[in-house]
Amino acid sequence: MKSTPKFKKSFDARHGEAVEVARNVVRVTCNNMGPFTYTGTNSYIIGAKTLGVIDPGPADDAHFEALLTAIAGRKVSHIFVTHTHMDHSPLAKKLQTKTGAIIVGAAPHFSARQLHLGEVNALDASADRSYVPETILRHGDIVEGDDWAIETIETPGHTANHLAFCLLNTGAVFTGDHIMAWATTIVAPPDGSMRAYMASLDTMLGRDDKLYLPGHGGDLKNPKSFVRGLKAHRKMRERAIIERLEKGDRTIAQMVAEIYRDTDPRLHGAAGLSVYAHIEDLYEANRVRCEAAPSLTCDYWLAE
Repeated sequence: MKSTPKFKKSFDARHGEAVEVARNVVRVTCNNMGPFTYTGTNSYIIGAKTLGVIDPGPADDAHFEALLTAIAGRKVSHIFVTHTHMDHSPLAKKLQTKTGAIIVGAAPHFSARQLHLGEVNALDASADRSYVPETILRHGDIVEGDDWAIETIETPGHTANHLAFCLLNTGAVFTGDHIMAWATTIVAPPDGSMRAYMASLDTMLGRDDKLYLPGHGGDLKNPKSFVRGLKAHRKMRERAIIERLEKGDRTIAQMVAEIYRDTDPRLHGAAGLSVYAHIEDLYEANRVRCEAAPSLTCDYWLAE
């Protein structure tokens, strides 16, 4: 088994254009590039006559107009939302007002767990608390359009409310931020959970999908091999954390400085949250100890 997935860094986003990525599926990428959004958020439009829109994206006027151009006056019946981060769901309400579509998909924002005493949610500003769907979809739920059907796959981990959507009878899955070709997914407590994320990877490995269409970056045409690599990569990170603890590191900051020494320093904050997610999982498994509840700043050591 490979210790790391083969990331796909080359991607022509063609911001604002409607790019066909599969039969009756087009991608429109928002120009909201950044270290966490890569080349921008991908919105997808499915169908030929009556349409569905998946992840309408951030509150961006140019992106809204690009979606309307791609829709080209056709009826939109459903707006699907994979999760409630500010780069995925805020445009849903505005698009609903314009098209009359219903908003379905992820539950409103909630965290994987309550905050520990004195803890602050480091990514709190990324949550879209204005999002309210007409229908919350659960694992296995199917939504049908005129010439398409979407199956819901619950994939918590990146966020507690994360979903993926399978376009039935095509082998294509819209994976949101759960699995992306360009990089590993951020898993940041308290909204995210490493234990849930790893279980969700197993959910995807148990399926026979052929094409992943992520929320950022390019597609994946060999998804099972890639997901196995993601699992191995996370296990490698877990081993690296244990090794740092064995060598005397006690804080997450010390571990990040060594484990991510070759990573862009702008991403060290996110890396610290990822290490924290691993630490929480190890703590729950009674493999790591700390003086109080786990936090970003407390000292850790291996359980005897």
